[in-house]
Amino acid sequence: MHKIQEQILKLSTDRDLGKFSLRQIGIMINQTNQPQKIKHHLLQLEKKGLLNINRANRIIIKTGPGLIQNSKLFSVPILGSADCGPATIYAEQNIEGYLRVSGKILSRKKDIFAIQATGYSMNKANINGECIEDGDYVIVDPKYRSIKNGDYVLSIIDGVANIKKFFKDTANKRIILLSESSMNYSPIFIHFDDIDRYLVNGKIIQVIKKPNNAWSKFKRLLRSS
Repeated sequence: MHKIQEQILKLSTDRDLGKFSLRQIGIMINQTNQPQKIKHHLLQLEKKGLLNINRANRIIIKTGPGLIQNSKLFSVPILGSADCGPATIYAEQNIEGYLRVSGKILSRKKDIFAIQATGYSMNKANINGECIEDGDYVIVDPKYRSIKNGDYVLSIIDGVANIKKFFKDTANKRIILLSESSMNYSPIFIHFDDIDRYLVNGKIIQVIKKPNNAWSKFKRLLRSS
């Protein structure tokens, strides 16, 4: 995140920025005579869902998880990206933005977060009838700790986020993380002795399709009907 955006977010924690002009906000974060730059970063924060800007009533407040005030939408924090292929993307615990989702779409509304998937090794997965394609958001339940064989999980391996299907091979003292893809991806094998370097960060309970992925699925259904 840009440094100016971080400063604006920090300032919004205890102040309603809607009461100040762009120039005044700039002065408070040592960006004197930069109103257009402040406007740009405010808009970027709004696009990310990190700020809620009510222009009619001149209210700018920091977004938090849960039900949005005077709305039927929920804010789901986005905690970065996770690789669906080789473990190459580091998990960031900083909130990068918020998904605004109707409560009727979400299967669970409390204590959840979203991760954006990258890669194609889970494009044959089946989570309530949805696969995981590049750019889709997965909804993670971090409170779910009783992971069973066949569950889809967000794993952290050596500090790296990864989306896979979980299988505990007790006979051989290992955990196997499986891909489900139209392409050939090798499983990840973790011995029980290396369990201190492996963490299940939660169960994937839902997929929110990226708009173009959802449209592609709709066209495939039309062709098959």
